[in-house]
Amino acid sequence: MLAHPAVRFATLADAADIAELSRDAIEYGLPWSWTVGRVRHAIEAPDTNVVVVDGPGRLDALGIMAYPGEDAHLLLFAVRAAGRRRGIGSAMLAWLEAVARAAGASRIRVEARRDNAAARSFYNEHGYQELVILPRHYSGVADGVRLEKWLRPRNSGAANSGE
Repeated sequence: MLAHPAVRFATLADAADIAELSRDAIEYGLPWSWTVGRVRHAIEAPDTNVVVVDGPGRLDALGIMAYPGEDAHLLLFAVRAAGRRRGIGSAMLAWLEAVARAAGASRIRVEARRDNAAARSFYNEHGYQELVILPRHYSGVADGVRLEKWLRPRNSGAANSGE
């Protein structure tokens, strides 16, 4: 396990490596949607954080988090196969969660492929709850699962405090 992998903001120079890792680790068997252009757009977007962890000669991991309204949405998250089970994903997810808390997000939502047991287990181990199956969510081909993690207590409405 790595002690503390360095998470850094992606630059436009990382866009091709991010797109390639997405295609190979996430979008396998699907039409490629996180192309270099789309990744560049995310890097330049003011309401999105794109982060990476460097590996020897290429990126080991990537994360793309958007902040629509009061929630954060983890749009893309991957660790290269050779870097898994070494703490890279956990460190990057913790970094993204800390930023989401600092930004005032109430919760983080993420989708994973239904057949990706490793990803679903990873998110469950980090406090994410599975909410719903999303039939044919990925390009009309693969089912997805929506997960969420609350960062702050849910607003339960007016409490019965007798006031």
